[in-house]
Amino acid sequence: MLKKSFIALLMVSGLCLGLFLWLKSLIPQPDQDFSQIQPGELRYLKQKPSQSRGKVLVVVTSTGTMGASGKAAGYELTELARPYYVFLANGFGVDIASPQGGQPPVVIDRDDLGPFDYAFLNDPQAQYKVNYSIPIAQASAKDYQAIFFVGGKGTMFDFPNNTSIQVLVRDFYRSGKVIGAVCHGPAALVHVRMETGEPLIAGRRISAFTNEEELFLIPDAEQQLPFLLEDRLRAQGAIMQPGPAYLEQVSVDGQLITGQNPWSTWQTVERMVEAMGYTPVPRQVTPAEYTVELLLAYEQGGFAQAAQKLQQLNSDQSTEIDRRLLAMHGIVAAMRWELGKTLDLLRLLRRSKK
Repeated sequence: MLKKSFIALLMVSGLCLGLFLWLKSLIPQPDQDFSQIQPGELRYLKQKPSQSRGKVLVVVTSTGTMGASGKAAGYELTELARPYYVFLANGFGVDIASPQGGQPPVVIDRDDLGPFDYAFLNDPQAQYKVNYSIPIAQASAKDYQAIFFVGGKGTMFDFPNNTSIQVLVRDFYRSGKVIGAVCHGPAALVHVRMETGEPLIAGRRISAFTNEEELFLIPDAEQQLPFLLEDRLRAQGAIMQPGPAYLEQVSVDGQLITGQNPWSTWQTVERMVEAMGYTPVPRQVTPAEYTVELLLAYEQGGFAQAAQKLQQLNSDQSTEIDRRLLAMHGIVAAMRWELGKTLDLLRLLRRSKK
């Protein structure tokens, strides 16, 4: 009996490993090299209004490691580069600040980089601003129309208890100005209290990196991080609005606009532009965004709805999906033993145009 169970376990493990490797083999290699792209090549920026609409303060972490573990932290490049150019394209100047000032630590995942991210790395003005970031204590809300907190696990260590951040957030809020944050960026809001002593986020709709997302990536996150962000936001009275893991989710509560994860960055920042009273300039939707739309259709209506969405995308010559991202979600489903979902995503991957 024991021998049969062992053999069955080996067969199941082998099947899962084979499925994983096959799925991984379907992930296409990038066929375009954007590493040398310059900001002037981004057609999106050519729509910039001739008249300035003021400035936005973008805040990144100064913390480069996750506490005593020594694991790399820092801010996420994609969550800075993309908002930076969205604000510029919509007529806003951008200043970059950090708790300590100077050159903050960055996390760069080359697999996630697109034209905007490489353009940022090749942009002398942008690089000067980030490498000589303003110490947050020197920033004043009166100089800006909005404030945006970039994500990255480093924020969990130096955003929550920073009194200068708390003062700035209160000042922006009292002035009726827009406050935005994405992924781990809402860590800046967890300990902000109003004059009454009530937490700023009490009763407010919030999206941020969820426990589900955190613990899947870092099973011992409760030991690695000071706290789980979702738990702390809920403890402060926030009305959390979690969406499906690793897909777009944005919450708009008046002047407070927050996004759940890196895939929520574009919409979070464009909602900020709207909250400041402007219609965002047209932007070409990225393949990753179309893929997220497809995956959201699957979450909402199963394979049939996703297949219908994919058919629409395939029929439009101007759209394409990120087949690598779709395959990665299939791998995540397999790692979670969601075999039905894994097979469904495989079917969608095989039907997608190359």
